[in-house]
Amino acid sequence: MLISEIFYSVQGEGMLTGVPSIFVRTSGCNLRCRWCDTPYASWKPEGIDLTLDEILNRLKEWPAARHVVLTGGEPMVAREAGVLTAGIRAAGYHLTIETAGTIPLPEAGCDLASLSPKLSNSTPLPGEISGAWITRHEQTRRNLPVLRGWIAGAGATQVKFVISDEADLAEAQTLLTEWGHGLPPDHILLMPEGRTMEELRARSAWLVERCKSHGYRFCQRLHIELFGNKRGT
Repeated sequence: MLISEIFYSVQGEGMLTGVPSIFVRTSGCNLRCRWCDTPYASWKPEGIDLTLDEILNRLKEWPAARHVVLTGGEPMVAREAGVLTAGIRAAGYHLTIETAGTIPLPEAGCDLASLSPKLSNSTPLPGEISGAWITRHEQTRRNLPVLRGWIAGAGATQVKFVISDEADLAEAQTLLTEWGHGLPPDHILLMPEGRTMEELRARSAWLVERCKSHGYRFCQRLHIELFGNKRGT
């Protein structure tokens, strides 16, 4: 399996923010989000091939950790994703899978599905990438039956939306209505779009107010605040 990086940090986003976690970042993605902050695992995937045993042995380097986050890129594009998921859970870890929800949940399931459906703000603009990739991204980024399958098969679910402006929020709410997800409002997370603290702060004030109005959870990016936008954090 092509692995971009494995590192030990604290969860920076979502319901488990601040929890010490081992991050296993696979390399490869079926989308091309224009604001992607891990291009080395998506737009230009790079990494090293590791076997399941090699990955599981790396987890033992941090004996205090009980949480593992499988992320990417899009971790579910890997052919061995189901085997890796089963191996991590069999080793006794709490497993979070961070995914766009375009590929079904493996049979082994997970403890927390962290779904991040991509809105139209994710689609690259003409000239940023080939027209074929723009079309592929648009056709792939939304898959309501697959998203419903994740909720049915995961132990718990959170849904994260990357929000730049009011139009994004309106689109997210339309998607939630069509989805009919059944999750409580505080499992819906709104995260300001940005890769620096300055960008995040510029969008946070009004987004917090929208969270208060609708009962949604505001999603900070603790790792950006603590470490900046860099690998291994």
